[in-house]
Amino acid sequence: MMNHNKYIRQYFMPPVRSMKWAEKEYVDHAPVWCSVDLRDGNQALVVPMSLEQKVQFFQLLVKIGFKEIEVGFPAASDTEYQFLRTLIEQDLIPDDVTIQVLTQAREHIIRKTFEALEGAKHAIVHVYNSTSLAQREQVFHKSKEEILQIAVEGAKLLKELAEEAHANYRFEYSPESFTGTEIDYAAEVCNAVLDIWQPTADNKAIINLPSTVQMSMPHVYASQIEYMNDHLKYRENVVLSLHPHNDRGCGISDAEMGILAGADRIEGTLFGNGERTGNVDIITLALNMYAQGVDPELDFSDMPYITEHYEEYTGMKVDERSPYGGGLVFAAFSGSHQDAIAKGMKYREEHKCDTWTVPYLPIDPTDIGRSYDADVIRINSQSGKGGVGYILEQHYGLKLPKKMREAMGYAAKGVSDELHKELQPEEIFQIFKNTFENITEPYKIEEVHFKQHNGIIAEVTATCGGKTSVIVASGNGRLNAVSNAMKKHFRLEYDLVTYEEHALEQSSSSRAIAYVGIRDKQGNLHWGAGLDVDIIRASIDALLTAINHLAVHNK
Repeated sequence: MMNHNKYIRQYFMPPVRSMKWAEKEYVDHAPVWCSVDLRDGNQALVVPMSLEQKVQFFQLLVKIGFKEIEVGFPAASDTEYQFLRTLIEQDLIPDDVTIQVLTQAREHIIRKTFEALEGAKHAIVHVYNSTSLAQREQVFHKSKEEILQIAVEGAKLLKELAEEAHANYRFEYSPESFTGTEIDYAAEVCNAVLDIWQPTADNKAIINLPSTVQMSMPHVYASQIEYMNDHLKYRENVVLSLHPHNDRGCGISDAEMGILAGADRIEGTLFGNGERTGNVDIITLALNMYAQGVDPELDFSDMPYITEHYEEYTGMKVDERSPYGGGLVFAAFSGSHQDAIAKGMKYREEHKCDTWTVPYLPIDPTDIGRSYDADVIRINSQSGKGGVGYILEQHYGLKLPKKMREAMGYAAKGVSDELHKELQPEEIFQIFKNTFENITEPYKIEEVHFKQHNGIIAEVTATCGGKTSVIVASGNGRLNAVSNAMKKHFRLEYDLVTYEEHALEQSSSSRAIAYVGIRDKQGNLHWGAGLDVDIIRASIDALLTAINHLAVHNK
């Protein structure tokens, strides 16, 4: 039985808070991005990546545009150590990319880390120790002063070893389990570390504030970040970094609100991979900015390529509903959604729009390597006339009359419902042809001859039930004359209410398609389509199919 009473709020609100961040409307610039896929992401995999896969993943991250990449915890295992050495010794690190390595604030681990870094042109050494109340009491059994001293000693050793190596290293400190740490104490520890490092404009320090475990609503985390932003020493020479996890499903909100609250930098992973529910998803963060007209300074223009290789390297599967990257995130199955998208796309084309405002599509799918045809309008039993009409027009050039789109929508939904499957464009086209083209039972028109006399006179050779008749009737046009002949001889009751036509190709030999709608005495519409190089023949074929639909309906 569930017992909510055993849970308490373990986070700490700042002693002073202003919530100035809440006055800001949106994130208006890209933060510094640091990918931790090769460390946090890799350690969360059921089967960690091989050395070759890590090298390939590193190259993918460089291609996307990351300038800071955490490559591992080199003192943790031989694989981690060898990966770092491979990057350095094979000169695989571009000059404009800074690698980052992780180490606990323990002397032998720090020394091993510096040994692994030998020869690196530049690097960030990221040192951490846990500061939360729960960790102090339950894990380390140490006082605040003792925990602070661990951080200070680690900071001193980083500075000492970097000076000895004459290396171009930057330093980063994380009070691990920050969200469970008293905020004024977290500031005290971070400031003690900064006092050791004495950051300058030319050599800034990074203070990283992780939601190691997400414990609160996002506005609380933002308030904690704002307090730290206001109380860190040397603030102009400090890069304030966030490392949000996703235990409450709020990693994106934490990051976005944290940037509003003063953060300069984000550590995260592609698609949010990481321990438990994962790290913050940098793809979603970046493209959220992009959708607001802000350059994220990362290149996700070929999302299918990124997704494919991410899955190959990690063995993970990108969920079909994963924001921006999932296979179904732009797909509209709902009839009303499809109709709105189709009309929005047409409006955009007609008005030559420079900005993107298409309903139900927060960004243009083609911007990230997706297509309208394959990824947006998808047809199943929930779909409607708008989507089916869009598919037929985009793939096959068919511009169905509005009411005929309704009938075609129902025809496609019926097939999808019966088969319990999504329909592909070629299947939809075949349904159209089977339903609305060349229906020649019970009536068939063999040939028609016209002459002009007080209008148009049609001589129609028609067959029904094995009996052929020649019928003569007049009308105010060719199609009207043929229609009158069929109604007169076979005692059919309907009104010809819709006739539309258009060319399918732009050439002297282009085929034309005609659409005909007739209404029976009960008010039901029946449709037909005809396709021929001769528009008259096409319109007669369309009329004949509509008449045969009427006959079948009235049996």
